[in-house]
Amino acid sequence: MDEAIINFPAQFAYEPEIENEAKLKACDSFILAGMGGSHLAAGILKTVLADLDLSIHRDYGLPEINKKKQKHELLIAASYSGNTEEVVDFMEKAIENKLNIAAVATGGKLLDIAEQNEIPFIKLPDTGIQPRSALGYATKAIAKLINNGELMDKFRQLKEKIDVKKNQEEGKKLAVNLIGKIPVIYSSLKNESVSYNWKIKFNETGKIPAFYNVFPELNHNEMIGFDWNEKSKDLSAKFHFIFLKDSGDHPRIARRMDVCEKLFESKGFPVTAITMFGEEILDKIFNSLVLADWTAYYIALQNGADPEQVPMVEEFKKML
Repeated sequence: MDEAIINFPAQFAYEPEIENEAKLKACDSFILAGMGGSHLAAGILKTVLADLDLSIHRDYGLPEINKKKQKHELLIAASYSGNTEEVVDFMEKAIENKLNIAAVATGGKLLDIAEQNEIPFIKLPDTGIQPRSALGYATKAIAKLINNGELMDKFRQLKEKIDVKKNQEEGKKLAVNLIGKIPVIYSSLKNESVSYNWKIKFNETGKIPAFYNVFPELNHNEMIGFDWNEKSKDLSAKFHFIFLKDSGDHPRIARRMDVCEKLFESKGFPVTAITMFGEEILDKIFNSLVLADWTAYYIALQNGADPEQVPMVEEFKKML
């Protein structure tokens, strides 16, 4: 896992190629089906491209298809292994309904189906890393399918803009502060994909519970759940709040974060405020996620857990 984090910036040198590209129709709206680490890239793209018409499907079958948009809508089946049963089902249903479909995977059933049906697909590099660690590959592949050339150019520059060393040092410090704690990650709605990714990394790499929410919504409900009294105090004792602050956030969101931080601290909660750094939104997002990677990695080591493998998922699949 540590090698995957160290080598992560190199993923942005990857140039995805579309097989059966002649069958790929120009589209202006998209539905991506993916589970776990395989849909995280779509969330990042929605954050970066505010006007992108992209929805994420995390279930079996097909979502409701808008008949008016159907001819100009591309469905994307994304599964790192290529064998995720929900995504395979999505692809099979799309083919049955003669919908525009493309696939992204390292191999497996998805690419077999794509080859058999001459469907456009991108084969991701199979480097043996976990799906959550292949976010650079996946994000570039999906950006290629949606045909955003400007974004592809910016991705190529990211290799030099991600500070792995700085984030490793900060992640190690944050992991120490989180010993015995349950992280709750808060961000603006604009950066929801980032706070969600932090949560996932704590779960899968750190092997600990973690939760996330967004401003301003949390100020209207979740926040009140931490207004403990002597009888409920123990319920909240293990929470540690992480606020992801971004200079690009709305001024009132920035104000809400500052006030909420003071309010939580007055109730005795530990709060860590992290300012996302970088020249552009992509720099901020991926530097933040590398920091999350390192923090979760060191949490796993502190707890004597394996930061890479996910045995509970494998056990669940066998039982299923």
